[in-house]
Amino acid sequence: MSKQIALTAPMAHEPALLRTLVDRFSARRARNKVYRETLAELRALSDRDLRDLGMSRASIHSVAWEAAAGAR
Repeated sequence: MSKQIALTAPMAHEPALLRTLVDRFSARRARNKVYRETLAELRALSDRDLRDLGMSRASIHSVAWEAAAGAR
């Protein structure tokens, strides 16, 4: 007597898993893009412009990460 293995149930979830992974990857890429763009824009500012914004060069990275986190 041969046994049949039901492979349909686990495979039914694979498209959803793949979609979830693709969505997470896309969201991460979008956040990284915002981070890189914000970082480049802030680095292009002069020290005086940064002071006018209430920032220093030391805070550029944290401000860029905050901008990226808010871009959801």
